[in-house]
Amino acid sequence: MAAPKRVALVVGGRTVGRLGLDRRIAEQLRRMIVRCELLPGTPISEARLCVQMHVSRTPLREALKLLASEGLVDLRPNRRPLVRAISESETVQLFEALGAVERIAAEMAAERLTPAELKRLTALQARMEEHHAASRKDPYSQLNEDIHCAIVAGAGNPVLVETHASLLARAKRARYAALAATGRWSESVTEHREVLQALLARDARKAGHLLFEHVVLTGRAVVEALQGAANRTAA
Repeated sequence: MAAPKRVALVVGGRTVGRLGLDRRIAEQLRRMIVRCELLPGTPISEARLCVQMHVSRTPLREALKLLASEGLVDLRPNRRPLVRAISESETVQLFEALGAVERIAAEMAAERLTPAELKRLTALQARMEEHHAASRKDPYSQLNEDIHCAIVAGAGNPVLVETHASLLARAKRARYAALAATGRWSESVTEHREVLQALLARDARKAGHLLFEHVVLTGRAVVEALQGAANRTAA
């Protein structure tokens, strides 16, 4: 019997197989939410997205369930799914938790990162600074995330990595929004540079402290941005 023919679909301009299609759709929707192409608090039109992404409702709904588990979408019985709003209190709590995980990871990573891993972190920092200098927000944001993930991975603790991934999925949108805060982008670059220097010096306590402060300050920048948006709406 001949093997079944694998059917290809186009999602976000890319051809993909049916295997893992829901995750590919979730990846694109996540990117749209993070970049505020799908605005917080707005209903999601499944029909429109199906047409836009050339997919059926079944994988789209599976993708929405995945995003709901990440805290990005609210699923409502007999009503359209909703892009989850970013609340001030939740933002503070989220970044405190994320900062605590990254502080522990940085302390471990300072002692466990290999010379090759430290070299890679140094290269990532250099590339990120190049994107900052050129005001390229999207690649900068991706490298920023890569650096945080590389530090956590350097701790060599799979449980920490898993916990961090769950929190980071919820914080991505807020982190991206924080770059719009006046002065925060340049401050973030400097803070990353200081964390790297502490890791290179194998100073576990300093690396953990600096990374925790960096993450918490980012959370505060998001809250300030939310308050500014609320004030403009009320005016």
